[in-house]
Amino acid sequence: MSLSFDDLRLLIEIVEYGSFTQAAARRRWSQPQVSQRVGALEDQVGVQLFRRHRRGAVPTEACVAFLPAARAALAALDLGLRSVQGVPALPKMGLACVPSLASMLFGPILLALAQAPMEIRCTTNHSPIIMDMLLTDRAQLGFVLRCPAIAGIELERICVSPIIAVVHRDHPLARSPACVLADIANAQLAPQFWGPQCDELIGRLHAYRTTNMPIHAIQPASAALELVLEHGFLTFMPEMAVAKQLQDGSLVKLDIADLPLWEWEVMMAWRSGKRVDASKQMVLRVVREIAAAWTPGT
Repeated sequence: MSLSFDDLRLLIEIVEYGSFTQAAARRRWSQPQVSQRVGALEDQVGVQLFRRHRRGAVPTEACVAFLPAARAALAALDLGLRSVQGVPALPKMGLACVPSLASMLFGPILLALAQAPMEIRCTTNHSPIIMDMLLTDRAQLGFVLRCPAIAGIELERICVSPIIAVVHRDHPLARSPACVLADIANAQLAPQFWGPQCDELIGRLHAYRTTNMPIHAIQPASAALELVLEHGFLTFMPEMAVAKQLQDGSLVKLDIADLPLWEWEVMMAWRSGKRVDASKQMVLRVVREIAAAWTPGT
């Protein structure tokens, strides 16, 4: 059997774009050309690689199982080309996280590994998509909010952070931080949306609210933080997201007696396997050190 490297690239492009049409457009091919090449590849490997539907193409289990080998073959080819051209080749490490974690993770990771023998690629997405990226080898390490276990994916909890209310140090509420929800219900509010519990919080606040002002929910954490620091809003968000501002005194944490104990659980995820990946182990070690600083008393 002789497989074309270009067909392997096409396979990966279709998985990443989720569509024969988009993969064809990227290559400036017609869609029938792509379908023909995929059909020939399926004949060669003896299995169906995609399930076609009106909105695109979904990789089959056989395709997902084949992807790591396809990526490894292309990586080996790239390594060989770099070697004969005298260009030192470095392993690539793809990191993916939910948007609200990006500023807390990507900068510190790159700073700690600036001289490490690897090239890091960072991207953001929602937790379910990140898990799929790990399964299809589009990312090697993911940072997600608590989600169900998936076969073939290792999950490690790196932080559990309580949801707290914060205001700028010059906000009137900062002078009397001990309060209840009714005391802050008429303030200018914009909680960071962290999940269904955020909607429950907004419902409780509306029950106490005596004005017609809306309550906005916002993502990512950096956007909520800007509203608090620059525009006088009160927000609810994970304590880990504002640890620096609480420490330097620019933000004040409100002690709301009737605020339920809601938490943000951050997980680190990667594809399990028997082969030890030195680059991945290096990133895992750095992330554990970063996460330790998020937990008070460590």
